[in-house]
Amino acid sequence: MYDVVIIGSGASGGAVAYTLCKAGYKVAVLEKGRLVKKEEFSKDELAYCRRDLVTPSLFDEYHTIEEKVDGKWVSTPTYESGWSFWNGNIVGGSSNLMSGMLHRLHPDDFRLKSKYGEIKGANVVDWPISYEELEPYYALAEELVGISGHYESHAYEPKRSTPNFTQPPTKENRVVKLIDKACHSLGVTPLVTPRAVLSQTKPGRDACYYSNFCGSYGCSSGAKGSSREALLKPALATGNLTLLTNTHVKYLHTKSKDEVSYAVVVDTITGKEKQIEGKIFVVAAQAHESARLLLNSANKHHPEGLGNSSGELGKNLIFSGGGSGQGELHKESLKEIKFDELMTTGLFINRTVLDWYFIDHWWDGKFKGGSVEFMFEHQNIISRARKNNYENGKLVWGEALGERVVKRMTEQKNIRFEIFNDWLPNDNCFVSLDPTHKDKYGMPVGKLRVEGHPQDVKVGKYIAKKCEKILEEMGAKNIYSGVSSSPPQNLVAGGCRFGDDPKTSVLNKYCQSHDVKNLFVADASFMPTGGSVAYTWTIYANAFRVADHILERLKQV
Repeated sequence: MYDVVIIGSGASGGAVAYTLCKAGYKVAVLEKGRLVKKEEFSKDELAYCRRDLVTPSLFDEYHTIEEKVDGKWVSTPTYESGWSFWNGNIVGGSSNLMSGMLHRLHPDDFRLKSKYGEIKGANVVDWPISYEELEPYYALAEELVGISGHYESHAYEPKRSTPNFTQPPTKENRVVKLIDKACHSLGVTPLVTPRAVLSQTKPGRDACYYSNFCGSYGCSSGAKGSSREALLKPALATGNLTLLTNTHVKYLHTKSKDEVSYAVVVDTITGKEKQIEGKIFVVAAQAHESARLLLNSANKHHPEGLGNSSGELGKNLIFSGGGSGQGELHKESLKEIKFDELMTTGLFINRTVLDWYFIDHWWDGKFKGGSVEFMFEHQNIISRARKNNYENGKLVWGEALGERVVKRMTEQKNIRFEIFNDWLPNDNCFVSLDPTHKDKYGMPVGKLRVEGHPQDVKVGKYIAKKCEKILEEMGAKNIYSGVSSSPPQNLVAGGCRFGDDPKTSVLNKYCQSHDVKNLFVADASFMPTGGSVAYTWTIYANAFRVADHILERLKQV
């Protein structure tokens, strides 16, 4: 029997495992995927972006998605739609594949209801913890994971307990000169993006080598702050971690009402089942899958799902609202910097705008806004070559196509912005069990109903217009943006909301089940609201906080 059994090896699972193993406890991490060592990672666009090398086949494992069509809810399996809510089923999970643009939540993100009041059609609540309670763990994650950057005081940049980052920013492309100048001329403050990528070597990890392919790809230098590299590797070195790969958890078994006794798992290669026993169980399988696992663990003690006395399990699923846009910088019209400098590969843009995180202007009104990240378009060669190859509605062929592709690759560079704003929790965004569809292990798949709140799109469009003006000021051409209510498939949270009241939440403030005393949920499931930045730094920080509470529990056993 293990002291702690952790289901999932991503950002949250890694943080909990690291803390407990360093303290001398015996921990098992159950990971459905395989271990991919850093030396194995490549920049193969076909393998990672077109053939899903590190995610399950949608014909074996899938979800069903409920969307409203002509006023009716219609359910479609993802093997038909092509939507994939699997994000890196390997050791370290999706933290291997992130771009690493990490931000802390603002203190007001923890008290959204208190600041803005009720929002019609949204289930907004305050968090049971404050920014001040989480801040020390943000600092801890910054050090252990390895986040590079430069702190600059800003109205919407949270205060820190340390004066600056332990590592300077990664190297930047000269295009930042254009962005900074354009922002300043428009009265906007450009900030350096904190990034979970080492700019300097660290014991056991090399600095970034600027491959030009970061997001969507694993890092072969160890510079990226993945759970695998930053946390699980040192946890294994303690001798206290048992890493069980190719191990899929079907359900958790409870002999009594208030305690999990073992996990029923299946070997994904042999198909054999077995039981894994532990004193404490930590679910960290990614929000929608964590909720699905607990729903699939229903029994006579918990007929509506494990730890679901509130009826809230799976509800208030959230994604990230917002959208994106881009513009083209052309060789013949480029100013301020040399074209060769713009075309230098591998260097980051590292620019964030937080000026519109909260909107409180008498001419615009008062509402929660969002953050903006500037970057180059994704560097995948195939996807870049396929863009803009139509003329008058017809596909360009032959020599004309070749000339167009060459010109696109050698005489222009696309600048992109991504907007992150709150996806407001609502009654029509949740995960439940599909009554008819099952995965290859015989378990009901997750049914995700996805509907955004109208305010999400309104905020995204508001910010997009301002971003377009920055691109215009830079001299970009063919500028456009797109904001919709369609959820991103790699940023999902909620479903196991934490709170002080067991009647309205699944977990307590320590992410411990209200109903089952030895059950914790450490991934983004706990979040009642998502803030207006990517979740990863908050996931890391909160998991370290949860791990400290588990340590105290173990000391009392």
